[in-house]
Amino acid sequence: MKSLKVVFFGTPEFAKASLEAIYNSHHQVVGVVTVADKPTGRGQKMTTSPVKNFAVENGLCLLQPEKLRNPEFLEAIRSLQADIFVVVAFRMMPEILFKMPPLGTFNLHASLLPDYRGAAPINYAIINGEKTTGASTFFINEKIDEGNILLQESLTIEKDENAGSLHDRLMTMGANLVVKTLDGLSESSITEKPQPIVENPKNAFKIFKEDTLIHWTWSNEKIHNFVRGMSPYPCAFTKLNIGGEQKFLKIFSGSFKNLNETNKPGTLTIAKNEFSIVTQDGLYFPLEVQLEGKKRMDVKSFLNGFQSFDAIELMD
Repeated sequence: MKSLKVVFFGTPEFAKASLEAIYNSHHQVVGVVTVADKPTGRGQKMTTSPVKNFAVENGLCLLQPEKLRNPEFLEAIRSLQADIFVVVAFRMMPEILFKMPPLGTFNLHASLLPDYRGAAPINYAIINGEKTTGASTFFINEKIDEGNILLQESLTIEKDENAGSLHDRLMTMGANLVVKTLDGLSESSITEKPQPIVENPKNAFKIFKEDTLIHWTWSNEKIHNFVRGMSPYPCAFTKLNIGGEQKFLKIFSGSFKNLNETNKPGTLTIAKNEFSIVTQDGLYFPLEVQLEGKKRMDVKSFLNGFQSFDAIELMD
C-alpha cells in the first residue's frame, strides 16, 4: 500500500485524534497547520491548540498562519510537496489552497452528510432526537460541506447520551475513517459520490449564547433532548431569581415525567432533594446544574446551598 505525504489542518481535540491516527499509520505527516496562539481567560494567558501541542511533542513541521492566502504561507505549504491535504475542524479554505495537492483535499465531518452541514452537527443530532448519526469524509469544494462523499460510517446514539460522550465516540470513529480514506485513495479503491440533493436539509448552524435558553413551553421530550444536545458545552440554561437577584442556571442533565399539569409552564416547585419545572406536558427535573458563579454540582448539593427555597423563582 502506497504511503501518502499528508499536510494536516485542524485545531481542537476532535482534530488531534485524527492527526494522531495518521501519524501512527504508514502515511507520512509532512506538515501541520493550526490556528495562531491566542490569549484566553481572565488572565489572558496564551493558549495553544491541541493540534499544535501534538505537532510540537512529535517534532512535526508546524505552520500557524494568520491568513491562509498569505504568499509566504502558500509557498511554505507548496514546498512540502504533499500528495493530499486532510482537514478536520478547521476554518474555510481558499480555492488556491485546497486545490494545491495532486490528490485534492478532504474533510472529516461529524454527520452523515448531507444531514447536519455546519458548525454543530453533534449537538443538533441530539437536539433533534436522532437515533443514528455518523461521520463522513468528503472532498472540499467551494461550497461548505457539499463536496463529493468518499466514505461514511454510522453509529447509534445511545438513550440519554449527551453531546460530550457522542463527541468522544465520533472523534475515535472519525479518526479511523480518516485513515481508511487515505488508504483507499492511495489504492484508488474509493469512488467519490455526489451528495444527494435534499429539499429540506437538516442544518447545524453555529450555536450562540441566546440559542441555549430553555423554553419551558416546549414538550418534555424536546427539553430533554435540548439539554442533552447542549451538554456539557455550550450548556442549556434557564434564569432564576434568588433573593431578588437574577442568576443564570446551567442544566447539564435531567429527567422528566409526562402528566397533566394545571400550573403554567415555567412554574417551579421544590421538594426534598429535588425541584421540578412545569413544561408543556408535565414536569422536568434538573439533576446536575451550575449556578452562575458556582461550581457544577448535583441538584441535592445545589438545594443545600439555600436556606430559603422560597427565594428561588423562575424568571420569564
